[in-house]
Amino acid sequence: MTRRSWAALAVALLVVATLATGVVLRLGAAEGSVEGAETEAGPGVAAGGASRASDVPIPVEGTEAILDTLILAVKANGRAAPARTTTILAQVGGRVSRVGVAESDAVGAGRVLVSLDPTEYRLAVDDAEAQVRRAEAEYRTITLFDERIEDPAVREERARVARARSGLDQAEVALRQAQLDLSRTTVTSPFAGRVADVQVVAGEYVRAGDPLLTVSDIDPIRVEAQVLETEVGYLQAGGDAEVTFAAWADVPFKGTIRTINPLVEGESRVVRVTVEVANPGGRILPGMFAEVSLDARRFPDRVLIPREAVVERDRRSVVFVYEGGQGAGLAKWRYVTPGLENDSFVEILEDPETDGVQPGDTVLTGGHYTLIHDARVRLVEDAGRAGGRPD
Repeated sequence: MTRRSWAALAVALLVVATLATGVVLRLGAAEGSVEGAETEAGPGVAAGGASRASDVPIPVEGTEAILDTLILAVKANGRAAPARTTTILAQVGGRVSRVGVAESDAVGAGRVLVSLDPTEYRLAVDDAEAQVRRAEAEYRTITLFDERIEDPAVREERARVARARSGLDQAEVALRQAQLDLSRTTVTSPFAGRVADVQVVAGEYVRAGDPLLTVSDIDPIRVEAQVLETEVGYLQAGGDAEVTFAAWADVPFKGTIRTINPLVEGESRVVRVTVEVANPGGRILPGMFAEVSLDARRFPDRVLIPREAVVERDRRSVVFVYEGGQGAGLAKWRYVTPGLENDSFVEILEDPETDGVQPGDTVLTGGHYTLIHDARVRLVEDAGRAGGRPD
């Protein structure tokens, strides 16, 4: 091989070595960038996933941590019942001349419900009045000259005997009875409520004691809950309650614990607790199934945040706290130690091994499950509608 050929071969080898060195350096830089991304993502979050930091703020929802009383509730099932109810019975017999109400009608106290034909009862009153007048005439005959008697005691005794002999006492009692029977031909409501179970129609003949209809007072309405004997000790009359009915599953009703039955039912070992719920529109009907949440134990001065603010990372509880102004800010995660909780809130305990949360801190409650530490975020009312990530 000539000297010129050797020189050309050496140049070619030098070019190949240079190109190979460049490829190795680029691969090393790429691996370093991936490792850096994993480090920034934090524990439990893979780099390059949905939690990669972005220059565009992520819409999130947030609320302030508060210092308040944590209330633990007792859960129970029950049924709605009228505050009071009565079946109206006919007090005298007769033909029904008019039914003035229909089922579900709202009625006030004294409202006419049913009318019976009063003809024979008016005649009975007329006859009783005639008997009274005749007895009064006989009485006056017997006592015609008694005003001349000077002794008042004697006059009083003669008057008593005269009333008995004339039949005036008996006639007056008969008149009052006839007037009472006449008044009973008009059946009125004893209290305000709703009409149910109308059992008569116009033209029907009823006897004394026959049921006519039912009136139920359903505002307020009572809910009779069955509470386990092991939990009833935490309850007290006057406590708050929240009631949900199967027919109105999305509408919780506020109530008050009115009574706690002092007797435990034998086999079931439950106690009847009566809750009173306002029912002005009559939406809650007697017999409706109810789920009841009764305020029981209270723990004052606790740092509380919504339950949805707490997320789990590497089997540890984490809360994202918003730091920033009205526009965009950063999501700072903090390890926390949860304590007691109810359906809405969880208590955050002081723990030297975790960061904790202070009252007034804004914790993220929506669009935050895939965030990383120091992610750029902005607070909105609805993260889903604002284009945020689904939780």
